[in-house]
Amino acid sequence: MKQITRALEAIGDTIILMVRSFGYLGSIPRQWHRLIEQCYLIGYTTFPIVSILSFFIGSVLALQTGYSLQGFGAESFIGAVVGLSMARELGPVMVAILVAGRVGSAITAELASMKVYQEVDALKTMNIPPERILVLPRLLAILIMMPVLTIIGNVIGWFGGAVIAQYVPFIGTDMDAYFQSLRASVAFKDIFDGLVKAEVFGFCVILIACNIGLKTKGGPREIGHSVTRAVVVSLILILVLDYFVTKALL
Repeated sequence: MKQITRALEAIGDTIILMVRSFGYLGSIPRQWHRLIEQCYLIGYTTFPIVSILSFFIGSVLALQTGYSLQGFGAESFIGAVVGLSMARELGPVMVAILVAGRVGSAITAELASMKVYQEVDALKTMNIPPERILVLPRLLAILIMMPVLTIIGNVIGWFGGAVIAQYVPFIGTDMDAYFQSLRASVAFKDIFDGLVKAEVFGFCVILIACNIGLKTKGGPREIGHSVTRAVVVSLILILVLDYFVTKALL
């Protein structure tokens, strides 16, 4: 019962933090430099690892699919399988997990350090709401950068699958046939649904990271605990939300 109460309190605190943060939307023109900085930290610095993992996920997916389909003489469907899998599921989920592990943990550590060493209290003393300068730019930045990272991941994953389809001997599907199958199977709605998932996942990850970071109490050891809790909660929430968002979009 106590754990359920704590979970409900955490959900309530997170919702309150979101509402308070978006109450300062009018301040964004005066702190656009913070928004650009967060877009850089969330998007540009995450781009290399998204590119590498997307390429190999698309490659492995094409390899496994090609191995399974070549027994039925259906290698021409590899492009469709890789295209739909990346666009609707693997792309947004993979990017969200990377954001949780890389960006979410960093944000939690930064805000938890500021809370432990009383920098957040200093902001409140100067009548500067932490939600305005610490939370809102990050929430807006993830809404801007998450679709960009997801689209980049999808395209690179598709290309990785094309390379495997072309050059692995037992598959033997040329790139033209691969991309023709991909274009015929992947509709705009599939890509759009994936982007909606990415927005929901990324927004929740950053909101959780900010909330847990700002709620940190104690000494330096608690910073590590907060980071671990933020990443674990984010990963679980991504998979839970994936089911409900997928069901809603079908």
